[in-house]
Amino acid sequence: MKLDLAQYRELEAFAKFGSDLDASTKKILTRGSRLVELLKQGQYVPVPIEKQVVSIYVGTNGYLDEIPVIDVKRFEKEFLEFVEVKYSEIFNLLEKQKN
Repeated sequence: MKLDLAQYRELEAFAKFGSDLDASTKKILTRGSRLVELLKQGQYVPVPIEKQVVSIYVGTNGYLDEIPVIDVKRFEKEFLEFVEVKYSEIFNLLEKQKN
């Protein structure tokens, strides 16, 4: 993820000066903008590690690429609620592994 964000920052600066971007550059910019939005957290509102892991997995594997940036936080919230209700064992397993 660190590499993805580094590529995004570099291309973001470059894209401001260039008008024609190839498909792979657009893909990196699309994913990077969603990852940045995904990483935003409210002050004094910590997110449990197991939820962060699931969110980062979703973002780095391209599942957010088709979602408008403005809807990323809402999608994340609703997706984590869905996982908690339907697949809570994922969170339980991740929580056990962190110790």
